[in-house]
Order: sequence, then C-alpha cells, then structure tokens
Amino acid sequence: MADQEKFIIHPKKTYGKNTVASCRMPIELVKRLDEIGNQTGRTRNELVLRCIEFALDKLEIAED
Repeated sequence: MADQEKFIIHPKKTYGKNTVASCRMPIELVKRLDEIGNQTGRTRNELVLRCIEFALDKLEIAED
C-alpha cells in the first residue's frame, strides 16, 4: 500500500469549542472502530474525528 493511502494516527490536536453531531453507522463500521480503538488506545470519538479530518483534507469536489 502506498504511503498516501495509509491512515496514520498522530498525537492529539487540541480544539476550541466543540459541539455534538450524531450519525447512524452500520454495526460493522462501529465494530471496526472499536477494534482499532482497542489496538491504539483511542476512543471511538477520537477515531471518528480523525477519519473525518482525513477525508475532508483529501476531499475533491468533481465539477460536472
């Protein structure tokens, strides 16, 4: 796998104000997050936040 495709966990970032945003997820995704959390010592919330940050940083909107 190329380095660009890896999801690398770095030290925690500190943020200013936070808010709650909920979403429904397939059970299998939650299980995968929990397995990664058990391996890395990160909470589910931390992992979801990092995954969203990663996706937004790599997001490209296609123009039709």
